[in-house]
Amino acid sequence: MFIGREKELSKLNQLYNTNVFQFPVIYGRRRVGKTALINEFIKNKEAISFTGLESTVSQNLENLSKSIHLFLGSVGEAPIYPTFQSALEAIFKLAENKRIIFVIDEYPYVAKAYKSFSSILQTLIDKYKDTSKLYLILCGSSMSFMEEQVLGYKSPLYGRRTAQFRILPFDFKESRKYFKNFSSVDMAEIYGIVGGTPQYLLQMNDALSVEDNIKSNILDPNSYLFEEPSNLLKQEVQKSALYNAIITAVATGSTKLSEIATKVGEETSACAICLKKLLALGIIRKETPFSEKESKKTIYSVNDNLFRFWYRFVPQNLSLLQNDMVDIAYKSISEGMNTYMGSVFEEICKQYLWDINRNGQSKVVFTSLGRWWGTDPLKKVQSEIDIIGESDKNTALFGECKWTNESVDVKVLDLLIERSSLFHYQNVHYYLFAKTGFTKGCVDKSQELGNVTLVKYSDIIDYFDN
Repeated sequence: MFIGREKELSKLNQLYNTNVFQFPVIYGRRRVGKTALINEFIKNKEAISFTGLESTVSQNLENLSKSIHLFLGSVGEAPIYPTFQSALEAIFKLAENKRIIFVIDEYPYVAKAYKSFSSILQTLIDKYKDTSKLYLILCGSSMSFMEEQVLGYKSPLYGRRTAQFRILPFDFKESRKYFKNFSSVDMAEIYGIVGGTPQYLLQMNDALSVEDNIKSNILDPNSYLFEEPSNLLKQEVQKSALYNAIITAVATGSTKLSEIATKVGEETSACAICLKKLLALGIIRKETPFSEKESKKTIYSVNDNLFRFWYRFVPQNLSLLQNDMVDIAYKSISEGMNTYMGSVFEEICKQYLWDINRNGQSKVVFTSLGRWWGTDPLKKVQSEIDIIGESDKNTALFGECKWTNESVDVKVLDLLIERSSLFHYQNVHYYLFAKTGFTKGCVDKSQELGNVTLVKYSDIIDYFDN
């Protein structure tokens, strides 16, 4: 089942139809759907597909030779090319008179096994690019390698690519396409649990309740997702124990570098190096208050929902799970679910705002969107605003998101208006987002003010469905 990626497919096909040499680079975290995208693109097209192995030079050369042999439709045992250069040159020559796609998946494995591979590719690209019809795709999951050794200016391949695609997890709107039977609230929780990574979404079963999905897919030590966060870290980093400790610290509320270092018992410099790697992998994100540059207010949060959910709830319940006490472990999770979903709902609301902004339906056409926290100078207390979107120095929107079963009261609107006065925009519009709805007092006040938009979660779903 292939879902989404319409823009990427359209661009790949647009490049394909030029009928001249093209060299797109596709990269992104593991499980995000890169190979599925490539397979959908090359369907019904002439293509040589070669997947690199974390193995020896000879094993990779043998596999490349077999891929060429398979493409040619030759019978008998595949002859092994004497060198990578001879094998690659044969592919370039095959594409001199007809369009051929050549995919190298898991490129970092090949390039690490044979250090000269990128230089050989560079030489052949420079030699044939003006006459060749080859459509060369390099794909890789190692984010740092692809960005530094393929896209980076120190790479032999620098400047040769004709396009690049960083494949990201799906947003909430796209993730919903995987399911037909979850209620809208269940779907928000499923997104909060596994995020938009296709391979993780495929583990969820919409014939089951959210509770049963959590128990069978997250809390069961034998399930795929139970081991996934630690397995992925082991593939991407060394000293995964420290990374595990850092993610756990962030997921359970230690958001500043100093707090994280104290929680894991390491120097801040060591933690900073790990956080940089986790940022590159898309597991952690770094934030500063809206409109403020790098400062002491910088905080870290878990960006990937599966990692955020897993590290928030599984480590603290590990003893229970190992002793087959799943129901007791789930009880503590269910009690914290509404609180956990607060930031997930904020993210859904931001995605909604960006969508209506693109479609010209936002009350404020903003160019940036974020959140703010800091000190209220009048009350001398810490304060925060869920969403701020700026159009220009005079115009902005302010938003507040509430994932609770109670209707949002006028006090929430009053507080948002009060906090917005900490900024000095002349033209302001307010968005209130609620899981269920709003009290009559809140509705009346918003109508009276005229610059307030009330959005129920069901309104967001209706918008995404249209």
